[in-house]
Amino acid sequence: MSTLQTHVKFWQIARVVVGAAVLVVLAYTYSLGAGTAERNPFNYFGYFTNLTALLTASLLVVAGTFGVTRWARHDCIVVARAVSTTCMVIVGVIYNTLVPGTGSAPAWVSVTLHLVLPAFIVLDWIAGPGRRTLPWSRVWWVLPYPIAWAAVVLLRGATDGWVPYGFLLPSRGLVSLVVHVAGLLAALTAVGVLVWWTSRLPQVISEEQPGLTPS
Repeated sequence: MSTLQTHVKFWQIARVVVGAAVLVVLAYTYSLGAGTAERNPFNYFGYFTNLTALLTASLLVVAGTFGVTRWARHDCIVVARAVSTTCMVIVGVIYNTLVPGTGSAPAWVSVTLHLVLPAFIVLDWIAGPGRRTLPWSRVWWVLPYPIAWAAVVLLRGATDGWVPYGFLLPSRGLVSLVVHVAGLLAALTAVGVLVWWTSRLPQVISEEQPGLTPS
């Protein structure tokens, strides 16, 4: 096996291991909420961090399992990885700069979800196999998922009163809600543009190299 093939295999295994580990962490943290409101899956995964980590970890397992086959390099998979990278950057930046140390989860869980996972996702996007240049016309794809999340959260806040973050409380008023949601979407768009730009960087591994032709 060549050095390049070994590198590809390493990334495949790393994706599966990290993805599976994050799923275990999420399951463990969920189990700690027994007898509390967090035991409700709609509450637990109502947190942007938890839901994004769940989707990202699942995508890592899929990408690692299928490696650099044509299916794994399909536009939908690559764009999903780009959107996942964008959202995890937002998770890491907002938590570590604006609300560090908050939440009831053990400290090591917060470090895993807000620092380790985002760092790995960025590294995987830049250095891992399977990346391809993304057309600028698709950069808006970073918005549907967070918009859907925000819509559900605001609807719940207006009906049953539950919101994952204090700045989304209906009692803060419509102007505050609009400003915070608009700010979040603007930040996601800015990071998305950066992620789309990095898709144009030279790949560490090109699947077109001898011995790495997708099957």
